[in-house]
Amino acid sequence: MSKKSILLSIVALLVIWAAASLIVDSPILPGPWAVLSAFVLDLPRSLGWHTVTSASRILVSLLISTAIALPLGLVLGQSKRLSKIFRPFIYITFPIPKFTLLPIIILFLGIGETSKIFLLSLILFYQILIIVWDASAGVRPELVHSVRSLGATRFQLLRYVYLPACLPAILTSLRISTGIVIAVLYLAESFAAKSGLGYYIMDTWQALAYPKMYSAILTLCILGLILYFGFDQMEKRLCRWAAVGQQYKGLQ
Repeated sequence: MSKKSILLSIVALLVIWAAASLIVDSPILPGPWAVLSAFVLDLPRSLGWHTVTSASRILVSLLISTAIALPLGLVLGQSKRLSKIFRPFIYITFPIPKFTLLPIIILFLGIGETSKIFLLSLILFYQILIIVWDASAGVRPELVHSVRSLGATRFQLLRYVYLPACLPAILTSLRISTGIVIAVLYLAESFAAKSGLGYYIMDTWQALAYPKMYSAILTLCILGLILYFGFDQMEKRLCRWAAVGQQYKGLQ
């Protein structure tokens, strides 16, 4: 996706937004200029603090879920015995909407940071685990056998064969999960919190401060876009070999 196409999309959205604001002609839908002004004025103040709070919750959840799900998925993908034991349990619990567990999580962990980070980590854990599990199980056997014939240990196989083979799938799962995590973050912060963008949106909505409310929604969108394009750039930099392989296949 080129920078020009992104810029054109942003301009088109702003034009549609401005036109909708003129048609509605109500304080409920302020124009882009009023929202951008509120964004610039409030970002160094309370909006900036709530943004940092939400971003830190997402980043900590990403680190926790990746640190647990990545090695577990690699190991389960290699072992048919462990896969046969754990796959039914994972497949039964995966479809359960994780946000519905928030009241139970709050009962055990309280309404502080721990409950929100646990919920986000739980969602990301399943997304990463299943994709890494399937990618690890799908590594070509001849590739594993050739490296093992050179005397590679199990750890070396994980490090130099399975992890590189699964890395594109990992980053793709994180990129796809961005929208889900942002949505759950908003719901969690608006349900039981005193900080974060979700809390700020609900607070300004109740105060009828619509420009500030939309500026927080805009900030949440920007945060999601940063994460999405961040994972996209990581995939391009860390998985260049995958892009070369796809180009090679296209020439065949």
